[in-house]
Amino acid sequence: MTHDVKEIFSGDSPPAPAALAAKVRTLAPSMTRSMQLVAEAVAGDPAGCAALTVTGLAELTGTSEATVVRTARLLGYPGYRDLRLALAGLAAHQESGRSPAVTADIAVDDPIAEVVAKLAFDEQQTLADTAAGLDTVQLGAAVTAASTARRIDIYGVGASSLVGQDLAQKLLRIGLIAHAHTDPHLAVTNAVQLRAGDVAIAITHSGSTGDVIEPLRVAFDRGATTVAITGRPDGPVSQYADHVLTTSTARESELRPAAMSSRTSQLLVVDCLFIGVAQRTYETAAPALSASYEALAHRHSPRTR
Repeated sequence: MTHDVKEIFSGDSPPAPAALAAKVRTLAPSMTRSMQLVAEAVAGDPAGCAALTVTGLAELTGTSEATVVRTARLLGYPGYRDLRLALAGLAAHQESGRSPAVTADIAVDDPIAEVVAKLAFDEQQTLADTAAGLDTVQLGAAVTAASTARRIDIYGVGASSLVGQDLAQKLLRIGLIAHAHTDPHLAVTNAVQLRAGDVAIAITHSGSTGDVIEPLRVAFDRGATTVAITGRPDGPVSQYADHVLTTSTARESELRPAAMSSRTSQLLVVDCLFIGVAQRTYETAAPALSASYEALAHRHSPRTR
């Protein structure tokens, strides 16, 4: 477990019992193998594990009492006693036959007002976690590189591609040459054209998306400055990144295809990157932005006959 990930979760409130399985899935890749064994056991059999002492769970998983306690704390609980209470709650929830969860905390029969409140809270926490874990030194270095770049290429697929397109259109409006590539073949063929003085940005929550890693590797080999925006700073993408900007992984939704938490945290990071670049290039950025507003103004005004 890295120091950065510990910092991100140290301030969290203990997760609701229904969120435990989702949190285990999110954090498992960052755990040691012995901690994974404990986490998998409590998520797989909450009722059985709730009945065990810390010694009993250590024996069941072939680990140590210290490992059990560290796993409980990593999952967001002050100690093992708190984890046992959560496991008992989860077991009772499962036995009650209540409506299944759509996400970690939202059930299929929740009123829409409650859905709005829960999602708003979750996204607020995601933004706070991302801001707390973002390395501003790495961010500053990425801003410096992008501010003077001849060209900026951005790679992302799925929900990450939408974030990449958002960044590209913002940079274009302040006069920079930026392209967001969603086709993996075109991404690689464009990366071949990069050189020193150019910037390539890869956006991948998992840190292991091959269609994103491949063009970043090519750009890295060509001498471009490379940036990875990822929730897994220890993932494969980081070996080809000069600068790594870490997003929150604390509350990734169980409704994974929507990629809600990862998208929210990625948008915060690219907005920070954009504002930093706009500050550094203000003398040219401000006139370019004004010109783009003026060019589009007639499209936002009522038409006269």
